Amino acid sequence: MKAVAEITNYQGKLQQPIGSGFSATSTASDVIKGIDFTGKIAIVTGGNTGIGLETTKILAAAGATVIVPARDIEKAKKNLQEIVNVELEAMDLMNPHSIDAFAEKFLSSDRPLHVLINNAGIMWVPLRRDSRGIESQLATNYLAQFHLTARLWPALKKAHGARVINVSSQGHQFAPFNFDDPNFLQREYETLQAYGQSKTASNLFALELDNRGKAFHIRAYSLHPGSIHGTELGREASLELFQQMGFCDAEGNILPEVATNLKTISQGAATSVWCATSPMLNDIGGVYCEDADIAELALESSMSGGVKPYSLDEANAKRLWTLSEEMIGIGFQTN
Repeated sequence: MKAVAEITNYQGKLQQPIGSGFSATSTASDVIKGIDFTGKIAIVTGGNTGIGLETTKILAAAGATVIVPARDIEKAKKNLQEIVNVELEAMDLMNPHSIDAFAEKFLSSDRPLHVLINNAGIMWVPLRRDSRGIESQLATNYLAQFHLTARLWPALKKAHGARVINVSSQGHQFAPFNFDDPNFLQREYETLQAYGQSKTASNLFALELDNRGKAFHIRAYSLHPGSIHGTELGREASLELFQQMGFCDAEGNILPEVATNLKTISQGAATSVWCATSPMLNDIGGVYCEDADIAELALESSMSGGVKPYSLDEANAKRLWTLSEEMIGIGFQTN
């Protein structure tokens, strides 16, 4: 019988709720109650808006020092000005040199990194490419996570007990990862497909990262925060797209049945905070979480709660790791 710490979540072996006691209505404050994070150091990308800002506030209030890398420094300063224990740094996830510069500055401080929350992302945007020709949702939502985590690996090892949390989405169910044409060079661009594959990639990354990192007491998780009211995430999406998704009526009003299921920002940040801090996860990793618990496998063909099996496939995870190293030109050696 293998020890729990040796079991991987390949093919969703561990993908079942563990009875956390929390639910879709639990808030970030609820899930961290009684947990002291004094002396811990956390990095939260996108930690100056939306659920990232709430995550930053909650971790800082629990005693952690929280570093927030941001593209728009002035906006971030304004949003973070009331929070103690926060350090603000410049970083643009679409710019690989900016990721390197941020990571180098943090590593030069010689501090351990206890929690890395890869929270920043974009959603349903028109076709854009970064300087390397990589499609923007893939570059921002996934490859930047891979790149930043690779660069910060020495600091994560130094913590002797660290967690990496990838904020993914139920939107991973829009598409598996397309290994043949990830950058839409041969196929027509479809923003939902691009978003879906970027989030599937984020899940596969957490799966493989956990397997490689647990020898160094580094565990990794991916999660769906929920559909949340009041964030800036969908600001570039067209009204037609929201209507196509069944969110709005012809006049652009949110449908009542959709509105009832929307989370508040504090509820939306709960699963990130739970993954970052819960002692229930001390001996388990590589899992996809939602509603502050481990999610079930999504075996239905339609969109539903849970995680698709293609998002937890061992062969896909290993293949993606190798492809990611090639795409960003960086070897991510976890030894």
